[in-house]
Parts: sequence; C-alpha cells; structure tokens
Amino acid sequence: MTAATEPLATPSPAADPWAAPGGGAARPAPPQAGPRLRVAGAALSILAALLLGVVVDAGPVSDLRHARDRQVDYAAFRSALANGVAPVGKSAVGGRAPDTGEPVALLEIPALRLREVVREGTTAEGLTRGPGHRRDTPLPGQSGTSVVMGRQAAYGGPFRRLGELSTGDTFTVTTGQGSHRYRVIGPRRAGDPQPPAPAAGRGRLTLITADGTPFMPGGVLRVDAELVSDAQPTPPTAVPPGALPDDEKPMATQQSAWLPLVLWGQALLLAAAALAWTHARWGRPQTWVVGVPLLGALGLATADQLLLLLPDLL
Repeated sequence: MTAATEPLATPSPAADPWAAPGGGAARPAPPQAGPRLRVAGAALSILAALLLGVVVDAGPVSDLRHARDRQVDYAAFRSALANGVAPVGKSAVGGRAPDTGEPVALLEIPALRLREVVREGTTAEGLTRGPGHRRDTPLPGQSGTSVVMGRQAAYGGPFRRLGELSTGDTFTVTTGQGSHRYRVIGPRRAGDPQPPAPAAGRGRLTLITADGTPFMPGGVLRVDAELVSDAQPTPPTAVPPGALPDDEKPMATQQSAWLPLVLWGQALLLAAAALAWTHARWGRPQTWVVGVPLLGALGLATADQLLLLLPDLL
C-alpha cells in the first residue's frame, strides 16, 4: 500500500510593516533625523536668513527704500515751501524750530547729479532716509558753519561721489529762507588742516560722509563750501553746541537698536525651531512653502536693526 504523502506546511512569515504591496521586495525604513541634526538645521536656517537679510537689506532693498523716501520727503518739503511753513528755526521775530526727522532743505549739486532732501537729525536711523542736518549747527544759508551728513554706500548712498567735488564747484541749498549758493573750498580728510572759522555774518556748509571702500570705510571725508549768497538771520540752534548726543556724531552707532534686534532675533529663533518641527510632520515641500517667506521677512527685520549698529555713514 502506498502511503499518502501530504505537502509539508510552510510557516507563514511574520507581517513586515515595510514590505512592498503585492509581496514585492521589502523597502528600507526612511531615515529619521536625530535631535542634533534638527538643532543644526535650525541653526543653519537662522544664519542663512540673517546673512541673506543683511545682504539684501544693505543693497537693493535699502536703495528702493531710499528712492521711495526721497520722493515722499520731496513732496512734503515742496508743500511746506509753497505754504510758507518750512522750518527755519525759532527766534524772537517768528519762525519754527524743525522737528527731528522733518525735511529742512533741498540739496542740489549739479556736478554730482545729486538732488536730495535734507532732514533734521543725524542718527543712523534718520540717515536711512537721506542726508541729515546736524542739530547743533545752523541751518544751511544762515551765518556760521552748517553740517550735513550722508551715507556713502547703504540706503542709496547719496554721498557716494562726494569726493569728486573740486575746488570752485558750486551748488545750491533751498530752505524756508530761500535759495542759497555755495562754492566748494575743497575736501578734507583726517590730518588735513581745518579752514578758519567763517567771518561774522558769513556762512559755511560742511558735507560729511565715510571715506574709503564702500562698507569698509577708512575714515571720514569732509567737503567744505563757503556761502557766496547773502547769509540769512540765524536763530539759536536746536541743540546747544557741545550737547549733541553721541549717536548723532559721525561714524556713531545707534545703541537704541539693541532691544529691537534682540526681539527680532528671538522671533527668528522661534520661527526656525517651528519650521524644524513642521519639517518632521509635514515634509520638505510644505515646509519650504511656508518657511522661505517667513524666514525671509524675519531676516530682513533683524538685519534692519543690525545695520543700525554699524557706523551711521556707511
């Protein structure tokens, strides 16, 4: 009798969660980033956003902002001149002292193709909009020595070509007291002799910016010009001589920018940490869609405050 043979039972393999559908070859589990990699990724995101913000803010963004601010200030100053309310300084016979940040003059230098609105004050933040009038000096067109400061490279770099002025070049400055004509005496750098003070009833204007390579200045450049038109009445200056705050002097930094910088930096840190978390939950494409605009905006805001801690004539 032939014994019946039955096939041996094959044990069923344990279910594999990573097995391919339909019994295909098993796929390896996707790698998971560890905590250290997540921290490193967040740190690199913060650094990249900050560096990008500094480069973009100091370059094309600041130039666009300056062009916009110049148009706005020019329209405001033209309106003030037309209505006879442009500030000329408070005196016994009338007049109004300018507020900090208010347009006070229109500077036109044909040799440089320069036409800029001058605003009151010379802090780093104030000079982001354009040239600023030093508050402890008379307004242009008045007797005594007036001082106007402007940036060399950032925020439009309105005074980037100031060193090209030569002795004898002429330009005009318009204020609420009329149009005033100046003739250049010459440029002046560290170590050069300072011209004698103007005689009583005469005026002078000193234009100041950074000297040397853009964003890497080697000193301060001054261009002195004498007033060749009649000097106008000179009210007392808004700030007494010698009382100007340190953050309004040449190559000064704006220390009040530290607090906003810390707050924006914290927001940037939290955003980078949140994006590292969403990367593990949503995936890379969704995180990039949300993360790039967010980190870019926070990077620009942080860089804006960081630039105020650099010398105000850059």
